[in-house]
Amino acid sequence: MNWFVSLSLVSSTTSLVLSILGAAGAIWMLGSRTRWYLRRALPTGLVSAAFVAVVLYVAVEKVWRPFPDPIETEIYVWIGVGLAAVFLVVPRTVAARGIVRKVVSVLAAVLVVAAASAQVNLVFSAYPTLGTLLGVEEADRVEFQDLPGRQSDVLSGSPLDTVWSAPAEMPSAGKLTSATIPPTASNFSARPAQIYLPPAYFTDRRPLLPVLVLLAGQPGEPQDWLNGGLLAITMDEFARDHSGLAPVVVIADGTGSAIANPLCVDSSLGNVDTYLSQDVPKWIESSLQVNTDPRTWMIGGLSYGGTCSIQMATNHPDVYPTFLDLSGQAEPTLGDRGRTVSDAFGGNEAAFVAINPMDLLKTRKYPDSGGAFVVGADDNDYKPGQKAMYDAAKAAGMDVRYLEVPGGHSFAVWSAGLKQELPWLMQRVGLIS
Repeated sequence: MNWFVSLSLVSSTTSLVLSILGAAGAIWMLGSRTRWYLRRALPTGLVSAAFVAVVLYVAVEKVWRPFPDPIETEIYVWIGVGLAAVFLVVPRTVAARGIVRKVVSVLAAVLVVAAASAQVNLVFSAYPTLGTLLGVEEADRVEFQDLPGRQSDVLSGSPLDTVWSAPAEMPSAGKLTSATIPPTASNFSARPAQIYLPPAYFTDRRPLLPVLVLLAGQPGEPQDWLNGGLLAITMDEFARDHSGLAPVVVIADGTGSAIANPLCVDSSLGNVDTYLSQDVPKWIESSLQVNTDPRTWMIGGLSYGGTCSIQMATNHPDVYPTFLDLSGQAEPTLGDRGRTVSDAFGGNEAAFVAINPMDLLKTRKYPDSGGAFVVGADDNDYKPGQKAMYDAAKAAGMDVRYLEVPGGHSFAVWSAGLKQELPWLMQRVGLIS
């Protein structure tokens, strides 16, 4: 049984247990012999929770619209369930007789909230285990300044695994670190990047490894790839199968904040394009010892990050000739074409078309580019766009693949998609034969 199936079972089992306990807690919250609680407090609490959930839905989905795609309705339903427990905990505790019943009332409310949170997590699979929720990482973390410096005697070759032999002193697993990438050219306010370095990076004669720049979704942050994305587990497993070889992974920030949507372009919303196409590559080349041949560089991401990856691949094929688009959108969007063009491009439709991947794929050829499109088999919102993008990329001369993974728009799909496409990507960039 592989690690993904194991973690899925752990997540499902935990959610099932919490659901059972939450149901028991809900029964306790709904049941009481106190008349005023049943006639006034209970209806008021339930109606108030439903009202707040509806107001939240309208505010987020119809008025504010911070995300380009709607959040599943069931998320708001579970938020309402959790709010009901919060609103009822005080009157239910007051209605309970005796200290034991009062403690049970508080515990029941906590269990309902925990169960509702678990159901929300099942939709996104953002925290597949309790350890990821608590921030327990699967790899050692080191300070960036403590990384070993550059070496004069390095190993190169293509495929690299044909000239590489793992030394006895090589670590058994990779390491994580983080660093702030200066926005020298872009002036984009980015959060610190998360970095994975494979075991081979820490050997005396360092092999020059390929680079994978990864991007999170929106809302999101670089850390998401280490939690729900299970990046360290995936890369360590790949390294174990290939004598310590794996790509150097830099999880860069492509949004600037958890809910910002700068569309991965240069605009009044932020110069993300310049940041990812100039600042990030230059920093990696100067701060980490990697293969600087562009043919060994990849960019990938999930959802917003997937859209961004195909944007970089089509707008900057000389920087990122290889990409991994995990559940990306058909085009960069703030919700619809009109709003996107108006808010980010000042109403200039031609400026949008000039950077839009689908338009570029229809007018240009990319014989030296390639990548993989991955989407959840149940992701009906994103699957049509991914299929259309794959067809357009293939017609434009790209070496591309299309994969559907069981699941919806969640980390369960994205972590599995990265794992399944990694061997092909590593062959393409010359790491393995």
